Amino acid sequence: MHFIPEELDDYVVNHTQKEPELLQKLTRETYQKILQPRMLSGPYQGRVLSMLSKLINPKNILEIGTYTGYSALCLAEGMQPDGELHTIDINEELETFQRKYFDLSPYGNQIHQHIGDATEIIPTLNTKFDLVFIDADKPNYPKYFELIINKMNSSGVILSDNVLWSGKVIEQVADEDISTKALLAYNKLLVDNHRIETVLLPIRDGLTISRVI
Repeated sequence: MHFIPEELDDYVVNHTQKEPELLQKLTRETYQKILQPRMLSGPYQGRVLSMLSKLINPKNILEIGTYTGYSALCLAEGMQPDGELHTIDINEELETFQRKYFDLSPYGNQIHQHIGDATEIIPTLNTKFDLVFIDADKPNYPKYFELIINKMNSSGVILSDNVLWSGKVIEQVADEDISTKALLAYNKLLVDNHRIETVLLPIRDGLTISRVI
């Protein structure tokens, strides 16, 4: 979904740093072999994630929702040399695909994969995080926030993807639309929570930046 005219969106993309060659290869193979390839962050949002990570320069990163590993590799670009990135996904069938590209990158030894239910895995991680990226099942977004907020370092940043949900957040919500209802509650939770300051950016499907105070 374009939140600005498509021609202007094209101009923005054309005047943004291009993705590395490894991510181009990952994208091609994802579209060839994996279901729902539009779940990829994509080159523009990937460069946004990379830039934010480089500005934050995190030592420890948590990603909730790995898919094929594109966003993890973008976030890893800004990680400190001795840093670690933990990424969680429930789909065990993608683990080998992810690992192939992680190991082809300079960050393979620093990226730790976790397969299973993120609500069960997060409490087992004995780490304080400087950067968290939430891009998983929408109904659990509020739960993910509650699980990670006490694991954040001071001035840590939480990035939340798909918070505009193709514009559904400003439309009449169907009774059975659990995901939109969850995102509406989540967006309100972020803007009302006294422990963070939040700005919602209309980038692609909506990206929220929340900084721990």
